[in-house]
Amino acid sequence: MKRIPIVSFLSVMAGILTVVAMPCLISWGKDAPPLPEIKVQTTPVNRDVKLGVSFAPVVKEAAPSVVNIYSTHIVHMRSFPNPLFDDPFFRQFFGDRLGPNNNREITQREQVLGSGVIVSPNGYILTANHVVDGADEIRVVIGDNDKKFTCKVVGTDRQTDVAVLKIDAKDLPAITLGDSDQLEVGDIVLAIGNPFGLSRTVTMGIVSALGRHGYGINGPNGYEDFIQTDAAINRGNSGGALVDAEGRLIGINTWIASSSGGSEGIGFAVPINMARNVMERLISGGKVTRGFLGVVLQDIDASLAKSFDLPNQSGALVSDVSPNTPAEKAGIKSGDVIVEFNGKEVADAHSLQLTVSECAPGSQAIIKLIHDGHARTINVMLGERPKDEANDQNESNNSNPDNAKTDVLDGVTVSDLNSQAREQMKIPDEIKGALVTDVDQDSNSAEAGLKQGDVIVEINRQPVGNADDAVKLCKQAKGDQILLRVWHRGDYLSGTRYLTVDNMKHK
Repeated sequence: MKRIPIVSFLSVMAGILTVVAMPCLISWGKDAPPLPEIKVQTTPVNRDVKLGVSFAPVVKEAAPSVVNIYSTHIVHMRSFPNPLFDDPFFRQFFGDRLGPNNNREITQREQVLGSGVIVSPNGYILTANHVVDGADEIRVVIGDNDKKFTCKVVGTDRQTDVAVLKIDAKDLPAITLGDSDQLEVGDIVLAIGNPFGLSRTVTMGIVSALGRHGYGINGPNGYEDFIQTDAAINRGNSGGALVDAEGRLIGINTWIASSSGGSEGIGFAVPINMARNVMERLISGGKVTRGFLGVVLQDIDASLAKSFDLPNQSGALVSDVSPNTPAEKAGIKSGDVIVEFNGKEVADAHSLQLTVSECAPGSQAIIKLIHDGHARTINVMLGERPKDEANDQNESNNSNPDNAKTDVLDGVTVSDLNSQAREQMKIPDEIKGALVTDVDQDSNSAEAGLKQGDVIVEINRQPVGNADDAVKLCKQAKGDQILLRVWHRGDYLSGTRYLTVDNMKHK
């Protein structure tokens, strides 16, 4: 998909400044190259002025910043002789010409078509990682005169699908960057790119939604915060520009949701604030290192807000704290609710994860949280996020042990944790509790998200040591809901989380 820069004739020439590092970033090294000079405008788009009859002035100013990208992959394949050529009937006509010598290596060139956006006069270009990933040769074509450049890959980041290229040129028509945090649903946007090889194609639409995530497009550990738009985006638009009604770059087009392979009005772009953050780190350090807090987070629904006596559902609930991490050293506990990070309100778990990832390892963060109903402010020195490794997946034992306790909760059977269960389920030694061996899929527990193989470690904030504890605490539970803290073995990340289950005794 492509990004489309739009410079509206309504553009307000104010707030132009030189890019500086993000607030929580620190120096990336003494020998790092200087960041390029790029233009940024952070003022919101003027939503009070009626639109004119044409976006032609906007396109004329923005389109020269959009380039075509051709990435070439060399593919080596080996051909194998057809077994028919061993047949005597065929060999009397072809002899050995198509026999042993036919088993040879064939080299093919495969080309990927995409787009990019010039962001600095000295040749830095933003594009999508999947446009250039694994390419043996990358060429950039600028302007109607088809001037071609062989470019260097400064760096790529698969987890955001952002790549930075560099060509040896000066005085290029660089686009002005906007502030994607100022976008609102309904804002007009333009997309400019290279769909199907049709260079500088412009389409118009609106911002359909913001903060889209959870699609796994960037891998299981990717970072997603997409701008959704109905501006037509097709194959070849990837890496192109999405611009606002004043011609400022506010997104890098990256993918579409489509059953046909063509535009169906659901396209997605990486917000420019995220892309710019990645770009600065790739230019300064050659790679992207991300801040690490060491907590497992979850969103707060109405049931959890009631259980924790919270005034509203904003913030991120800490369901687990990993040992020997910045969070543990700073005193963050499971059950804490983080409501502010470096002066920015935390809306939910996803927004906090993105904010932490944009900070540099070693930087200081000021966190406001609610601990046992009391507000606290703590300082944390962020670590570096370790490489994520997928956990091995093993099926849990469906047979109930002798010490199984049935219907501890609605439709739940639990048992004590033993060495066999720990080994089979890969449950860490420090996890104590009751192993869930069966959950009735029609029960309130299943509806709340409890699964076979989970370990109940707390009930109503009280620790669970074994199956008997779970039975006892459930019998003592009062109120219409029971608060559980549960350890869960995920496909890519394991940890604890909070669940609320309707208490059948009070129905």
